[in-house]
Amino acid sequence: MPTELQTLSCFIACQTLTTMYLPIYLVRFDERIDEIFILAGDNIQILIDRNGDRRFIE
Repeated sequence: MPTELQTLSCFIACQTLTTMYLPIYLVRFDERIDEIFILAGDNIQILIDRNGDRRFIE
């Protein structure tokens, strides 16, 4: 189950992406590593850890 910080960070990230008119293709909570994964735009990949910290994957 995502933490409250993860949920808030995910909402903010998704809101920012849609404000820039980028499509969001996938939002998934990975129970193995307790992180949220977001796939958006041409090749934007974001991981959100349990503390709500976002990092971009290249």
